[in-house]
Amino acid sequence: MTQALPIDAVLPDLVAALRTHGRAVLQAPPGAGKTTRMPLTLLQAGLTEGRILMLEPRRLAARAAAQRLAEQLNEAPGKTVGYRIRGESRVCRTTRIEVVTEGILTRMIQSDPELSGIGAILFDEFHERSLNADFGLALCLEIAGALRDDLLLLAMSATLDAGPVAALMEAPIVTSEGRAFPVEERWLETPMGKRRFEEAMADLILKAHEETDGGILAFLPGEGEIRRTEALLRFRLPADTQLRPLFGAMELAAQRAAIRPEGAGRKLVLATSIAETSLTIEDIRVVVDGGRARRARFDPGSGMSRLVTERVTRAEATQRAGRAGRVAPGVAYKLWTKGEEGALSPYPPAEIEAADLAGLALELAVWGADPSELPFLTQPPSGAFSEAKALLQMLGALDEKGRVTAHGRQLSTYPVHPRLAHMLQSGGPDAALLAALLSERDPLTGAPTDLSLRLDALADPKRFAVEKPYAIHRPSLERIRTEAKRLRQSMRPSGKGSLNSGNFHQGEHRAEQRGFNTAELAALAYPDRIGLRRKGDAPRFQLSGGKGAAMDAGDPLAGQMLIVVTDTDGNPREAKIRQAIAVSASELRGLFADRVHWVDSCHWSKRERRVVARRQERLGAIALDDRIWKDAPAQAVARAMLDGVRDLGIALSDAGRRFVARVQLAREAGHDLPDMDVEALTGGLETWLLPFLDGVKTADDWKRFDLLPALRARLDWGQMQALDAAVPAHFTTPLGRQIPIDYSGDHPEINLRLQELFGQTTHPMVGRTPLKVTLLSPAQRPVQTTMDLPGFWAGSYADVRKDMRARYPRHPWPEDPTEADPTLRAKPRGT
Repeated sequence: MTQALPIDAVLPDLVAALRTHGRAVLQAPPGAGKTTRMPLTLLQAGLTEGRILMLEPRRLAARAAAQRLAEQLNEAPGKTVGYRIRGESRVCRTTRIEVVTEGILTRMIQSDPELSGIGAILFDEFHERSLNADFGLALCLEIAGALRDDLLLLAMSATLDAGPVAALMEAPIVTSEGRAFPVEERWLETPMGKRRFEEAMADLILKAHEETDGGILAFLPGEGEIRRTEALLRFRLPADTQLRPLFGAMELAAQRAAIRPEGAGRKLVLATSIAETSLTIEDIRVVVDGGRARRARFDPGSGMSRLVTERVTRAEATQRAGRAGRVAPGVAYKLWTKGEEGALSPYPPAEIEAADLAGLALELAVWGADPSELPFLTQPPSGAFSEAKALLQMLGALDEKGRVTAHGRQLSTYPVHPRLAHMLQSGGPDAALLAALLSERDPLTGAPTDLSLRLDALADPKRFAVEKPYAIHRPSLERIRTEAKRLRQSMRPSGKGSLNSGNFHQGEHRAEQRGFNTAELAALAYPDRIGLRRKGDAPRFQLSGGKGAAMDAGDPLAGQMLIVVTDTDGNPREAKIRQAIAVSASELRGLFADRVHWVDSCHWSKRERRVVARRQERLGAIALDDRIWKDAPAQAVARAMLDGVRDLGIALSDAGRRFVARVQLAREAGHDLPDMDVEALTGGLETWLLPFLDGVKTADDWKRFDLLPALRARLDWGQMQALDAAVPAHFTTPLGRQIPIDYSGDHPEINLRLQELFGQTTHPMVGRTPLKVTLLSPAQRPVQTTMDLPGFWAGSYADVRKDMRARYPRHPWPEDPTEADPTLRAKPRGT
């Protein structure tokens, strides 16, 4: 170790902390030298005889870190210092320091929980809070507590608030000074507005190039932005400036060219956020920050994690600016105004809070623990974790009790999302190309949704470009091919063409060995995204998982009855389909024989306003076949009609309204009778109404239905007797007729012909309560309402008599109604 680095001053304290506690948290800004120094310091201090693992969040960073460490020993990677990343390994029997990507650690622990031969684990760039790093630390803390009290653990962070990590680890914090030189920050004078990002970025880079000296590091969110900015700059830079792209998917030689110093002239590196902390790029004195970053986010559209572009946080902006002050005073240009900086979030969220948790849920099931049983710095959100477990059960990776199945253990060994692992395990090497395609960005621009077009482009891109008017993104195409090749090489021969035990809910189910076509493979990966076209002109689909999705009317797949949706825009209400493939009902029956079953159902249709009885061959929420259930049991129809009653509401006839009013009045008087207000009636439909709904199927049937018998049946004989005594249903007229009493108003009320009360000298009563009496003309029209009949006879009757005699001369209108006999008859004609 020749060049002095800021971290050198704290290395003795750090070694002492590890020697005493076995754990530590190192807080050191970018450029302090933690990645370069710490593994070799632990090796030379002799703190452990086992191998030293250092975790890096990215493959490029892992390779570069191993290269720098090996160079300090005058070796090539693969001897004392090695690395292991997805699809590539440089280690040997004598390797003491192994740099690995974070997912590798999980695989090592699952295969060997004691981590035999491992003496120390360093979590580099822990501030990035990747899902794998959080999970790896939680597992290591459990292993150290239960199996390996000699295991050394060190979390290294650039900007993380170290307190919570130290508290979780029960470890001391060692802090190192970082940047040795000041960095001047320069912001835009006015907001960028609606300018294209790449154009604004190219102009700011040229401005920085003109105003400064030394190497320039420009931060852009991804490969696409890097390539477009590179094209804008290529012919505008001086000849002695070397333009170097830097992103994870580049060839190794191009990555190394961007990292190493240039012999002459200036260097301009266009890099993703990989250069924030994970890599040290020599000769950089100027930073140009585009203010954007790509993060892993769970994408409901694809059902997997995707990289999305977001604004950087203040912590990330600080890290990026610090890259300008490594070797001399530097300058950091920012593609935003100073005022806009205040709106930036302080720290990026932990990946566990926003990512797809299916992989984590599977690993936890293999480990045999719930999240609450492990020391996570941030616990996974319960809702997202439950959704992840539900998907794993659908894939057959977990059983009904949430325990891992044999199939699930097999899926956990694949370096892909569990959806794709299930497809690979079932479909064998032939599924590798589709798995790679579904993992990568869409290689076609402007193409319709059909997944087959993407496979055609992969099979023969030259011919495809001639025959089809869609642009091909060549780098994506190459990455898909490379990943497919890697997946094929890693496949076990036994996986080909068979649905292994535990694939579905019936653990002993096995399908006959056969090959699968593209649609079947897609359905295996997306059993919750099988879409059935709804009735109607617009191409809308009901998905087997219960959600809905829509397609452009002009899309070639718009007329298909069944599709498998592999990508949408993620809209939670009705997602727009971006990628899909047609599938047949027979193919689905063959794939999901144990999950396709006939269901007899009666339900109330709000649209048709009737009970619909169907026999359906169902797969999840969709029906592959749908028939009328002609002999549906009356009880099933009646139960479905209850939903119709809730939809249509309870409408009482006059008789029913009077009965309910009587019951409610008696209840208020203290009688033990059932509550019959509308809310209580609606809440207890199953109890009182269901037995009376035989033959009621439609809104018209319900309109004609008389509720009174069902209401009366709620009262037993004793209750009916008590009701009749307390609140009589009728008033008996002098003619012996029973007139129903209406109790729904402020006063109990009767309506009857005036002549029927002739001879009545007292006012009609219910107990001690006077009735409100509406006296009707012979034409049944009200002529007087009174609560004092004797007063009416003695007073206004004379005026009523004078008017009524002229209108109804054939009816009796005696001068003294109290002396007349009650009657409903008219005089004979001619008298």
